[in-house]
Parts: sequence; C-alpha cells; structure tokens
Amino acid sequence: MGLSKGSGQAFPTKPIRLLIGFPPGGGTDVVSRVLTNHLAEKFGQPIVIDYRPGAGGTLGNALAAKATPDGYTWLMTAVGPHVIAPSYYRSLPYDPFRDYAAIAMASISPYLLLVHSSVDAKTVPELVAWLRKRPTPAAYSTAGAGTPSHLASELFKMMSKVELTHVPYKGAAPALIDLLGGHVPLGLTAPTTAIPHIKSGRLRILAVTSAQRSGALPDVPTVAESGAPGFDIVQWYAIWVAAKTPKDIVDKLHTDIVAIIHSPDYKQRQLEAGTDVAGSTAEALAARQKIDIEKYRKIAAAAGIKPE
Repeated sequence: MGLSKGSGQAFPTKPIRLLIGFPPGGGTDVVSRVLTNHLAEKFGQPIVIDYRPGAGGTLGNALAAKATPDGYTWLMTAVGPHVIAPSYYRSLPYDPFRDYAAIAMASISPYLLLVHSSVDAKTVPELVAWLRKRPTPAAYSTAGAGTPSHLASELFKMMSKVELTHVPYKGAAPALIDLLGGHVPLGLTAPTTAIPHIKSGRLRILAVTSAQRSGALPDVPTVAESGAPGFDIVQWYAIWVAAKTPKDIVDKLHTDIVAIIHSPDYKQRQLEAGTDVAGSTAEALAARQKIDIEKYRKIAAAAGIKPE
C-alpha cells in the first residue's frame, strides 16, 4: 500500500476521519478546526471530526490505535492521553509508542491560572493568601483526572503549600463552563477557549504555567516568577496515525501538515488563540513524548496520585 496502489491516484481519495478524545469546544478542538479547514481545502476531501470524550481522552486514543493503517484515520491528541495516561492508569488499551506513527506537533501553549471574578486575588501571592485563609479547601476544575491541568494543579498545590479539592470534568469546555458560573473558584485551562472570557472580565488571569512568558500574553507573569521557581507545565497538541501506516503516506501527511502549520494565516490564528506554533519533526515529537512521560511520572509520585 502506498500513495497509488498502482492506479496513479494520489492520496487522499476519500474523506478523512480525525479522532479527538475530548468534547467539542476544548483546546484540542480549536486547534484541530484551524488545521483541518486548511487541509480539507488542500486535499479536496472533507475531514470529519469524530469526538470520543471520556477517560481523560484515552477513548479517542484507543480507537485510533485500532484504526486501519491507511492514513484515513488521524488522531489529534494532547499530553494527557498520550503522555500522562501510561503512568496514571494501571492498564490501557493502547501503547503510546508501539501503536502510533507520529506526524507533527500542531501547537504548544501554557495553561492559564484563572480565577472567577468573585475571587479576591489579582496575583498568585494574593491567591495563595486567599486560599490559606479559607476554612475549607477551595475546589479547582480540570479537563479530567490524569490530565496535564490536574497534574499541574497538584504541582501548584505542593509548591504553594495550600489545600485544594480536585473537581474533574470530561473535558476543558465543561470545566470552563462551571468556572465561568462560579461553581468552582479557580482552575487551569488552555488559552484557546479562555481568552474571550478574560477579555469580558468574567475570568481573571493570574499567571501562565510555562517557564517563559507567552508570546500571546506577554504582560502576564509566569507561575515560576510569581513565587514557584522552576514551575514549567505546557500543553501540546499533535497528530498521529496508526502504526504500520505506509511511510510514504506518513511522509506526505507530515510535509503537507507542517507546511500549513508554518503558514502566516495558521500562525496568526494560533497567536489569537493564545498558542504558539510547533511543527516539529516526527522524531522530535517522539523525543518530547519520552521526556514528558518521565516528568509527569515524577509529579504524580510526589503528589501521591495512584494509578487507577
């Protein structure tokens, strides 16, 4: 199997399915839509997004691992199901190294430390003081147990020496809805969905979780410079296909996708969404995956988070 199968037809010749293990409206969805709009036009074929939320994004990963390796089923996934899940869950229906071929990293971004507008804190030190004065631990929202926002929040909890109660949701979008409604006072979320609500004043941003300030939010301090030196957590979104997909198809997808990732329009759209363009090689993506697996395993162990 290759690009032609002897008929001279170029790949792709039919619609493509893009699996996402989270509900619509989250960071994975936003990044996917920007990319697939360009790719559908380039390929002359529709790209249908298939949402399979649940279990911290691992349901989508599991489906992609079992897909026919012909290049017509893609997986847009993130750090949670592809990096944290192997150490968070006792058993998974997929192997993040064995079952996929890496295509490219689509974008990378910090998480935003957000509080509801009713919280009396405008800086991280003020938030820490507010948390310590409470008679009961404040709740924080995440996109789900075992996601980067969960581990990042636990790292913040440990480094700041505060008590917090985890409230997991089935994705970033529902977690953000409850944060907007004031049902939880704080949370870490990706900038793709939060920026409009920050501009409206319904949410207040205190810091970003990356080691350096975000290019999209240069005036917002990092958690590290706000009292937690060394704090560095980012979210990345990447495209994979099933292992054993023919190399010529993998190479074509990588070339075509990276070309769009580095286009001026894509870069501008990502900047507006608060994320940075990545577009790394498949080898660099796999190497980043290995580094992050060890990083999050250490955080989980230090926080006492047991595999499920």
